[in-house]
Amino acid sequence: MMKLRTRRSLALAGAALALSIALSGCSAIGDMLSGAPQDAQRDEETGAVVEDDTIDIFALKVGDCKMDSGTELLESADVVPCDQPHDEEVYHEITMPDGEFSEANIEAASEECVGEPFTTFVGIAFDVSVLEVYPITPTKETWEQMNDRIIQCVIYDAAGPVEGSLAGAAR
Repeated sequence: MMKLRTRRSLALAGAALALSIALSGCSAIGDMLSGAPQDAQRDEETGAVVEDDTIDIFALKVGDCKMDSGTELLESADVVPCDQPHDEEVYHEITMPDGEFSEANIEAASEECVGEPFTTFVGIAFDVSVLEVYPITPTKETWEQMNDRIIQCVIYDAAGPVEGSLAGAAR
């Protein structure tokens, strides 16, 4: 079954991206084209997730806290309120320009995840932080069939789950 977005690894030394796994099969994209992504119950004022839920990967937003999916290709995300134990948090988004799908362009743009947006969010530079990052990126299929141009930067602590946002963590 084909999943929808790719979870990539960023290496500390150079923000190198892991290779995508190509899967074939099912109608997941067709199902997505037929309606709006399933989203979580959110606070009307802040947009924050208010209860645990499994949402469509395209409903994931900056500020969402989630559990580690353990997979490289993503179709959904298990989100939780950030004040509950969680593995990961979306802290930044990058919008790619229109044009042909390019792994090299996505790789280059994803390096922004460990640059100024990381420093601003955490309070210290990535190269001195103990926190880790990976981007969720479009696949060739979502790029071409769903106009998917969003790279989401996800932060986590390799030591284990956290409670609360990692904003300003300075570690």
